[in-house]
Parts: sequence; structure tokens; C-alpha cells
Amino acid sequence: MEFWHIALIIGGGFAGGAMNALAGGGTFFSFPALLAAGIAPVSANATNAVALWPASLSTAWALRRELRVLPLHAYLLPLGLAAMIGGLGGGILLLLTSDQLFYRLIPWLLLLATLLFTFSKPLARLAAGSRERSEKLRLGPLGFICQLLVSLYGGFFGAGMGIMMIASLAIAGRTQVVEINAIKSLLSSVIYSVATLTFVIAGAVHWPALLIMLTGTIAGGYFGGRLARWLPDAWLRTLVILIGWGLSLFYFYKVYG
Repeated sequence: MEFWHIALIIGGGFAGGAMNALAGGGTFFSFPALLAAGIAPVSANATNAVALWPASLSTAWALRRELRVLPLHAYLLPLGLAAMIGGLGGGILLLLTSDQLFYRLIPWLLLLATLLFTFSKPLARLAAGSRERSEKLRLGPLGFICQLLVSLYGGFFGAGMGIMMIASLAIAGRTQVVEINAIKSLLSSVIYSVATLTFVIAGAVHWPALLIMLTGTIAGGYFGGRLARWLPDAWLRTLVILIGWGLSLFYFYKVYG
């Protein structure tokens, strides 16, 4: 691996960690950096997922208090089961996908993630504005199926998964935004844990790139957390959206042009 590859991965990891701490959308920075460094598409996606895994665990632990008021056996365990099955299925599906096919899917996956991030505000308002629905203390079939599909996508690619999960939890009847964020963090940690274990066992992780990227994501997350006090959220979201659309158009041209 050449020096500029190392610098690119560190820079992508730093930007990804910072943006996840500030406004989300860090995958738009970290995943393309791995691709540009010459890492095969499937391995780059697996490595990127493993790099995001520690942050998902720490976030879930930080929000554990909000989860204690929710029924364990009737709600959280079925949701966790859906996340585990979907995350495992998505991870296996990624491993069964050839680099050539996944490379052709990259523009579409980036476009989907960009659309989700672009319209995340309306989706968040949907979650906040669903207070007329009765609060469900038991997970129904619709909620289980929605979470299963979101988890399948998360195990396969992951970018935009959080927005999809917010929408699915709102559709399933959750009304409190704080609770939705806590549940989302818990389920994301389950999905990333299962997918990470799958990728490690299958040998799909590019370990040198992962270790290099972790130095960037950790530093970027700390920097982003400090910077969040000063920068307006609207500026950051606009930056991520512009980069998402730019990357989508770039990869459509690169793959199909």
C-alpha cells in the first residue's frame, strides 16, 4: 500500500467519523476512500462496516436508559431477532456477490442512500408527527417485517440504514423521537455486530486498511463532537447531500458511462 493510499484512507476515515458525529452520512466519505485506495468493492464495503462497528456499540450503550422503559420480551427481543436475522442475511448476501456485480450496484446504492439522507427531515417529521397513533407495547408482524428488510439492507450496504430504520419504526407505531433514536442505535449495533462477525469469519476484511481507517474515524469522531457546538446543522447536512449526489453521479458515469 502506497503512502497516498494510507493518507486517503485516514482522510476518508477522519471525514466519515467527523460527519457521523455532526450530521450523519459518514459512509459517503469512508467507503469511496477505500475504493479509491484500490481495495476491491466487496472487501471495501466489509471493511467500512467493521470500521463503523465500535461507534454503533458506544452509541447504543450511551442511550441504554431510554430502552429500559420498553418491554423486553414483547418488543425489544423480537426487534433484535429481526435485526440479527437481517444483518446476517445481508452480510452473507454481500459475500455471495461478486466484486463485478457489487461494483455495478454501487451507483444505485449511493443514490438510494443519498435520497434517504436528502429526505431524512420529512421522515423525521413523520416519526415526530405520528403521535395520534396508539403507542404499541408489543411488536406486530408489520414491525417485524419492516425491521427485517431494513436489517437486510444494513448488512449488505448500510449507508442510509438509520433513516430507513426511523421510517420503519414510525410506521410500526413508535411516537417518541428519543425512543426511536435509542431503538435505532441498539438495532444498528446488532446489525453491525452480526455483519462484522460474518465478514471477519469469511476473511473479507482488509485488515491493514481497517487499522489505518480506525485512526481516522476515532480522531474524526472526537473532532466532530467538538465542532458540533459551533457549526449549524443545516450547513453540514447540505454538504453531505451535495457530496452524496456528486458521488452518485460520478459512479454512474464511471460504471455505466
